Amino acid sequence: MTEAVSLKPDLGRFGVFLPTRSITPELAKEIESLGYGAVWIGGSPDADLAWVDPALAQTSSLQLATGIVNIWSAPAPAVAESYARIESAYPGRFLLGIGAGHREHTQEYVKPYDALNSYLDELDAAMMPTSRRVLAALGPRVLRLAAQRSAGAHPYLITPEHTAKARELVGNSVFLAPEHKVVLTTDADKPRALGRQTGDHYFGLSNYVNNWQRMGFTQDDVTKPGSDRLIDAVVAHGTPTAIARRLNEHVAAGADHVAVQVVGGWKEETLLPALSELAGPLGLTPPG
Repeated sequence: MTEAVSLKPDLGRFGVFLPTRSITPELAKEIESLGYGAVWIGGSPDADLAWVDPALAQTSSLQLATGIVNIWSAPAPAVAESYARIESAYPGRFLLGIGAGHREHTQEYVKPYDALNSYLDELDAAMMPTSRRVLAALGPRVLRLAAQRSAGAHPYLITPEHTAKARELVGNSVFLAPEHKVVLTTDADKPRALGRQTGDHYFGLSNYVNNWQRMGFTQDDVTKPGSDRLIDAVVAHGTPTAIARRLNEHVAAGADHVAVQVVGGWKEETLLPALSELAGPLGLTPPG
């Protein structure tokens, strides 16, 4: 009997999430040297994805992913053209994450599910393979769409309990790559303050608030500035070993890959030391 071949993207067990719209080649090289398999770039990167090529040129195995390209600001034909350029030069090292953004931020935001389907139709027409794209997905309907029309899902601001429910919903063949925030400190007050500062605007976004309530958080929990219970659930803190244990709960729940976001540490002088401290407890080894 022939063993089935997985069509899931392979980004390694752990990656790094940066809300920066781009990444420098130097930072990409440093992150790769620590053993992380991928870097996810948030902040709605532009459709030309011009930063991808230089970063891949300076690395040998690191993959880059978008978390996410916004369908309202990045036209699908231009994104597909960028993907084709990158794939031709660096085969299998770029994963396109797309999403519908937020109703509250987009004036023309109407029926995001239908808009996502239309965007995927355009990517299909441009011959962009489903195996190299994922959807930002929180609720059941978009998770199912991700399973049907992409390689999988990239949920944001969720917990391992959400990961477990998402895995049950989409099945084992679908790629699942949640994001989780971390603060390396044993002082609970600091990560709660940083978590509230970083997540302040999410309390005004219905898709996140609704998803937290689906996850079992109460109205009091999700009312700005958020309860300690909620903040502790979405922002891991403690020693590197304790944080690694929390991140591995996603893996145990069914995640293929976890994108680690160091809260308050987006500058290289604070980001890299934090990622270095986590690398050992996460079991990472440098490439080569």
